[in-house]
Amino acid sequence: MNNYEVFNETDENIDIDEEKKIIDFALKHENLNNVTFNVIFVDSDKITKLNRDYRGIDRETDVISFALEDGEANINFEFGRLLGDIYICVPKMKAQAQEYGHSLDREMGFLTIHGLLHLLGYDHMTKDEEKIMFAKQEEILNAYGLKR
Repeated sequence: MNNYEVFNETDENIDIDEEKKIIDFALKHENLNNVTFNVIFVDSDKITKLNRDYRGIDRETDVISFALEDGEANINFEFGRLLGDIYICVPKMKAQAQEYGHSLDREMGFLTIHGLLHLLGYDHMTKDEEKIMFAKQEEILNAYGLKR
């Protein structure tokens, strides 16, 4: 059984039910069982602070993942894998949905899947990694029905 929590640390209205549907679909699509992680929706100040403190980049970003398995063997506990945390910036998410001309649900789904894939060890530091990760994102989003 998968165990995740979704937190909204902002005053913004977030469709938590839709977020959980996206997560449940992605977990099933990727045949993931017994994983634990959190998704936290935050404001611009919080994501900027996280980006500055942990990545050395003093600016707002859309999503940051803190993978507990980062570069390590899977961390397996008797209850399963402990993956980490995904932080999503709500103002950036809303601005990007408008900028790219798609729904807020599509942008939320994109950022969630992007963050989850990072927790699972995917990255986009090289062209080859980017091709693999972005193809996987689109595969999951299209299968769910969140097409561009």
